[in-house]
Amino acid sequence: MSPTNTENMKEHLGEAGAHLKSAAAAAGSAVKGATGAAADELRLGKANMKAELSDSALSGLAAAELGGAAAKEQVDALMDKGKDLIDSAADLIRERPLASFGVAFAAGWIIAKLARSND
Repeated sequence: MSPTNTENMKEHLGEAGAHLKSAAAAAGSAVKGATGAAADELRLGKANMKAELSDSALSGLAAAELGGAAAKEQVDALMDKGKDLIDSAADLIRERPLASFGVAFAAGWIIAKLARSND
């Protein structure tokens, strides 16, 4: 005797249910796998971010230390230029003492005149 339409329908519905159950299990497994992969990627990204921030902080500290040394170099260079300028002025005064006295006197007179005009 051949199966009836009702029996065939029940058999197909049973197969459909089994396939749906397998599909749900596969979907759950895929979600778990994706979650695990995402968590791994998140951990890796977090570790990379921490490493880059740490390297950035170290580079910033090194730059700050070098900034102090660079500022000292600039101050030393300015001091050397100031000493050279004073030496040059001293040489000029030795070469032409009368002219130097006249320039100093004129500068003092002009400053005194400007100071009196502001009162």
